[in-house]
Amino acid sequence: MARPTTYATPICIAVTVLAAIGIAVGIATGEPLYPIGFMVPAVAYEVYRTEGRSTTWASWTLAVLIVALFVVNLFDVEFDLRQILGTDVTYLGGRSIPLGDIKVVFPTAMAALAAVLWARTRGVYTRWLAAVILVTAGAVVFITAPEAVGDVLDMVR
Repeated sequence: MARPTTYATPICIAVTVLAAIGIAVGIATGEPLYPIGFMVPAVAYEVYRTEGRSTTWASWTLAVLIVALFVVNLFDVEFDLRQILGTDVTYLGGRSIPLGDIKVVFPTAMAALAAVLWARTRGVYTRWLAAVILVTAGAVVFITAPEAVGDVLDMVR
């Protein structure tokens, strides 16, 4: 059964404005915690709105990744997945994700999951939230490692 849409538009507008504020402050200060923190409401509402098997899986994975991303950035954890896994790329949702520092890999994976949500859902609000998450995750990558933005753009095409 579809989730009610009575307040969906104002909620989506609010999470979009919050994400935009987080992106602006994050870019101005060079601190990725702002867009990460301000993306939490969008991810939480995405988890609530999704209903299908693959979209529910994708949204819950987003929720886990945003918590992990917040912790990794808060405690400034340095962790290179290329060394641990012994490969330069992995696949998520049929999309290749370049490996490296987890501060870049996690938001890149979030962008891939947002692209999966965009492609697999018919709901306008779920797509709206996926777009907000995709743009915000891209901003996190831009703030953390500007040279990796091209990899994210190649991945979501």
